[in-house]
Amino acid sequence: MRDQWPSLSVVMPVLNEEKHLRASLQGVLDQHYPGPLEIVLAIGPSTDRTHEIAEQLAADDPRIVVVDNPTGTTPDGLNLAINASSHDLVVRVDAHGELGPDYLNLAVETLQRTGAANVGGLMDARGTTDFERAVAAAYNSRIGLGGGAFHLADSSEGPADSVFLGCFRRDALRRAGGYDPDLRRAQDWELNLRLREAGELVWFNPGLRVTYRPRSTVRALARQFYTTGKWRREVIRRHPQTASARYLAPPVVVLGSAAGLAVGIVGLVGQHRLLAAALVAPIGYVTGVAMGAATIKGDLPRGARMRLPLVLAVMHLGWGAGFVRGLSADERTNPHPAPRPTC
Repeated sequence: MRDQWPSLSVVMPVLNEEKHLRASLQGVLDQHYPGPLEIVLAIGPSTDRTHEIAEQLAADDPRIVVVDNPTGTTPDGLNLAINASSHDLVVRVDAHGELGPDYLNLAVETLQRTGAANVGGLMDARGTTDFERAVAAAYNSRIGLGGGAFHLADSSEGPADSVFLGCFRRDALRRAGGYDPDLRRAQDWELNLRLREAGELVWFNPGLRVTYRPRSTVRALARQFYTTGKWRREVIRRHPQTASARYLAPPVVVLGSAAGLAVGIVGLVGQHRLLAAALVAPIGYVTGVAMGAATIKGDLPRGARMRLPLVLAVMHLGWGAGFVRGLSADERTNPHPAPRPTC
């Protein structure tokens, strides 16, 4: 039976994961993949005991390989881990991700059945606090992230623009050039774009579930989406054909609401009704967010339900403000800043 399953390399970029690394690795090993398996950890310059723990785990299990990732960035870590791996199929796993049952088996079966270059599945956001549950509900809704298939449980299996994480054919990954080291965010989406432009198939299977733990504070969520918005603008700058209503709506909302608020306040102060009418833009957005939050389905506790409008606004406005701001010249030319410790 073992010989019937292809060899599999699991690659994982890791930085400051002292609390989660053991559990993440055990989650991979508990898959009980029947074929040859190796796990390559690309360890960034962590400020906790991550590197020590990784070396201990590698000493206890010959399937675990540790390589250094001097920059600590995700794309560099992935490329280093892929280069250090040896098998024909490569599976990306994140240190905070929790793989669903039989994830590896199903990923390999889907890859072989479809002939795709990359297959992936559902980013199943789940929280433990009321705020995290609200963020998870927003992630899993069309009004939250605009309807990306790998965020929606009701999406059907089939070809996709991008997927969460992924199981790759090494030959296709090599021809595409791997992950772009200059993209600290959206590097997976951009890689899937290059695969598709090369005539390869990217395939979504909702049975491939990975539990994702969302940010736990307003500040952390705002920072995440602000940074993501900046890098999404960079992706569109490099690939203008990828601009779509889904990505352009948040900056339009930010600019329209800000302009409406400024003009409306001037109108109120100057008692100019026409100018004051511009307040309809921000008021309309707030009303739309409240109504949209009410349409999100799910058995949410009252505390999480009450936080949904705030969460949606932080996601929309954070992304939009980041997109409007864009990357600075220094961020674009120096994509490898020194890693900061994780709180």
